[in-house]
Amino acid sequence: MSAHSGYEIAVREYAALGEGPTWDADAQRLIWIDILGSRVHTYDPASGRRTVFVTEQHVGAAKPRAGGGLVLNLRDGVGLRDADGGFRWLHHEPVPGRRANDAAVAPDGSLFAGTMRYDEAPGGGTLSRFTADGLTETVLDDVAVSNGTGWSPDGRLMYYIDSPTRRIDVFDYESGRLPVDRRPFVTIEDGGGYPDGLTVDAEGGVWVALWEGGAVRRYTPAGVLDRVIGLPTPRPTACAFGGTDLTDLYISTARTGTETPHPLSGSLLVVPGAGKGLVQPAFAG
Repeated sequence: MSAHSGYEIAVREYAALGEGPTWDADAQRLIWIDILGSRVHTYDPASGRRTVFVTEQHVGAAKPRAGGGLVLNLRDGVGLRDADGGFRWLHHEPVPGRRANDAAVAPDGSLFAGTMRYDEAPGGGTLSRFTADGLTETVLDDVAVSNGTGWSPDGRLMYYIDSPTRRIDVFDYESGRLPVDRRPFVTIEDGGGYPDGLTVDAEGGVWVALWEGGAVRRYTPAGVLDRVIGLPTPRPTACAFGGTDLTDLYISTARTGTETPHPLSGSLLVVPGAGKGLVQPAFAG
């Protein structure tokens, strides 16, 4: 196992709950969000150009769409934002006390989107699958804090995190169908933090950000810990590979709930040359 830091500051920011870094391969930019700030950020590492727009409600995830624009996992449902800023709901289902959280696009272009209660009550959240034509299927209906979701390079395994369980679970997956045979992949030990967002690399390694753990870890496809990236911020939230060759690991961080936040809490960090990522599919809608 190797351990090092090697991080750099990609974007110095004061996001309350930075989350969901996603590399947009077509636009060659990183998309990331501030859930509680209701903001969607973009960052072009080649030019340094940044954009930000404000959503009308808390936003749990923002992913590229195949036809341009973004699919947004919002407090009251899943919405489609066009490249010109137009908006419409794909699925509108407000539930008092509940909000959106992390989401991911499956190999077939469908969206797996999670929810959670603001009070993080057990069983108050869900994981659902949304297709481009608006079909909605419940994957899990007994979740506390729905978080990281990702797929193996061959698309046959789906990894998933419900953070309070301290586990990364794995399912068997077949494109276009709901995942089956949920089982533990990795359990984070007491004192190691809570697993939050994850990404899968080209070798099938699973990288996970550890909330209150101040680190990102990589596990081999066999579930063996083989790399730890120590961070100055206690609450990294998610990670994703980006850059022209998908070798730079971007890490989002949070300030919320910390009495004396680290100066970099809320910023977007990057570890150049950390590994080799996979091209992420765009939402088909």
